Amino acid sequence: MKVMVFVKATADSEAGEMPDIEMFEAMGKYNEELANAGILLSCDGLQPSAKGARVHFSGKDRTVSQGPFKENQLVAGYWLWEVKSLEEAIEWVKRCPNPMMSDSDIDIRPLVEVEDFQGIISQATAEREERLRKKLPTQS
Repeated sequence: MKVMVFVKATADSEAGEMPDIEMFEAMGKYNEELANAGILLSCDGLQPSAKGARVHFSGKDRTVSQGPFKENQLVAGYWLWEVKSLEEAIEWVKRCPNPMMSDSDIDIRPLVEVEDFQGIISQATAEREERLRKKLPTQS
């Protein structure tokens, strides 16, 4: 089971404040534990939303907005993990150092797999998706 683990943004991360050396070191050790356990597929922090853009879809129309964005549901970073279960992912997140200088939240979301579309997509479409995924660097 693959899960995306989202570190939610805070006022500090949106202001572009960088972690202190202790937090950076603690997170580096945690990431090393994840890698050594064989579950870490990818991870990165994200720049504040002021440096990004948002594309809104409405039918065939597209509207581009430049950051910063005010919503409190922004993401400051992520991990992509392959775990046995949601419970395993929860246990790993509980071991994580607080990724922010203040209170923070981390969301865990299972990825949609091709098998989740059984009965909706054709076998040919499912096979095309599998071929595509095998070409991706994280899938090798």
